[in-house]
Amino acid sequence: MTETTRLRVGSLPHGPRNLLSDVPGVTVGHCTVDEGDCHTGVTVVLPHGGNLFTEKVTAASCVFNGYGKTLGLVQVEELGTIETPIALTNTLNVGRVHDALVSVMAERCARDGVRLTSVNPVVCECNDARMSDIVRRPVGEAEVRQALAAASADFAQGAVGAGRGTICYGMKGGIGSASRRLQLDGETFTIGVLVQSNYGASADFNRAELPPDWAESDQGSIILIVATDLPLSCRQLKRLLRRCSVGMARLGSYIGHGSGEIAVGFTTAPRTAAGSFTVQRSLREELMNQPFRAVGEAAEEAILQSLLHAEPDRMLDGTPVRSLREVLRGDG
Repeated sequence: MTETTRLRVGSLPHGPRNLLSDVPGVTVGHCTVDEGDCHTGVTVVLPHGGNLFTEKVTAASCVFNGYGKTLGLVQVEELGTIETPIALTNTLNVGRVHDALVSVMAERCARDGVRLTSVNPVVCECNDARMSDIVRRPVGEAEVRQALAAASADFAQGAVGAGRGTICYGMKGGIGSASRRLQLDGETFTIGVLVQSNYGASADFNRAELPPDWAESDQGSIILIVATDLPLSCRQLKRLLRRCSVGMARLGSYIGHGSGEIAVGFTTAPRTAAGSFTVQRSLREELMNQPFRAVGEAAEEAILQSLLHAEPDRMLDGTPVRSLREVLRGDG
């Protein structure tokens, strides 16, 4: 029995790549930094390939436990839109990545003849100090631009980009993704999840038996990015994001005091201007159960994918960090 078979999640079908980018138009890019004691990076999510400032997407956020250093979520909560690529990085690089996104968006708007007087970059983080010299802050504008240039529908998972130095349930964590597809009124819709996994107590992980001293408490962080083309309001998106916690709980997390669990989501469903109004379809409320199931399944599988794609590594102090594949094979 293969690792993938043993870790099959849920009953709904996934998209062709089983990635966040199964949502049409969505792309993801990484820049990984491995220099001396710095093992970190940045990951960017682009809801579409146009100018996000002028073509904003409906969005929401959900903070399960706020032990985190995100930027941009206050305006997302107030206005229900996102107007820049979403960036993931490590804790002390948040400010530098935010500044880089301001420069990128200013250039894009100038090129498009749009006067930019304010912009709201969304930047989220996990603390990778156990595996990287976090104080050196090696992720800046050059790395953000490299990640943006690399953005594609086909992207790597595991210890890459913002997931390079993360640890999950005491094993090597990283970037993971999964998708689920729904059929409604003859139309196919996709819900995708991408995670940066850096949390969890080893004794609580319910897919394999782990020594409890690998990670003694549920602390760290996990960032979950949800994308869909299903027409939802920002309020409905927030309801959807809350169900990411279902996937986390199924793997054993109780969302500990010292951990930052934050979800950010958007829909690419079009909004149409009609005079002084905006017209947008939204799903009937009584039909939300299927999307709820889909996002819970995708969140659970995305976390597992982050573990399955990561290779064994070492912390800065030399402590070995096992991979989930090693554990499932019974190696060592």
